[in-house]
Order: sequence, then structure tokens, then C-alpha cells
Amino acid sequence: MKKKLIRISITVFICLSIGILSSIATQSGMSSWYPSLVKPAFTPPQWVFGPVWIVLYILMGIAAGMVWSRGFYHKWVKVALYHFGFQLLLNAAWSILFFGLRSPLLALLDITALFILFLFTIKWFKVVNNTAAYLLIPYAIWIAFAAILNYSIWQLN
Repeated sequence: MKKKLIRISITVFICLSIGILSSIATQSGMSSWYPSLVKPAFTPPQWVFGPVWIVLYILMGIAAGMVWSRGFYHKWVKVALYHFGFQLLLNAAWSILFFGLRSPLLALLDITALFILFLFTIKWFKVVNNTAAYLLIPYAIWIAFAAILNYSIWQLN
């Protein structure tokens, strides 16, 4: 049990660290560029994004730690965590593309790949641990919503 908690703590820390790094890229475009964009009516207020992402990164970290606790020597654990790691890189890339490079189109391509890869991540997490897979569902819903929002911003601008 102690080993499992340590692994969950490590993966939550990694996920939150990715979130902090992504927020740096986000801040660069948040002050001037993002407010000037035409956004759809369903765009949430800016204050919503921070708390939502914190919760999602914590859930992702818990899920990854639960999978890792099954033993990294196991083939399916490796496959699941490799998928998770790659989707985490695409997650971080989205902020750089959208806010850093100010390219809604490149960000849309990234988030589309992210969503597809994340569905595979959920599939592999489910092979290893059902609960871990279910913890990822809110993030999958948020990615879908973010993709629709990203698409709408791209279309409107």
C-alpha cells in the first residue's frame, strides 16, 4: 500500500508539473492575444480553467499511479503508461501551439491527435485497472469540449 501511495504521489506531481509548465505558455497569450479573439457563446469564464485543470491533473496522476502500482515489468502496464506519457506531451504541446504560437489551427490538429490517443490510453488503463480507466473519463470529456471550443475559435477567427 505504501508503494502504491508513493507511485500515485509521483505521478500526481508529474501531472501537476506538466500543468504548471503549460500554464507558463498559456499566460504568454492570455494577457493580450486571447482576449482579442472572437469566442463562441459557450466559452467558460477564464477563472474556470485553472480549477478544472488542477482536478483533471490530479485524477490523471492518481490513475497513472494506480496503473504503475501494478508493476512496470508487466507488458500491459508499460503499454498503458507509454500511451499516457505521449498524451501528456500532446497535452503540454497544445498550450504552446495555441497560446505560445497563437495558432488555433495547429492546436486543433494537436488536440484531435490528443483525443484519439487518449481514447487508446483509457483502453489500455482499463486492461490494467478499471478504476484507473474510469478516473480518466472526466479528462476525456474535457478534451472533447476543449476540441469543440478550439474548433469554434479557429472558425471564428
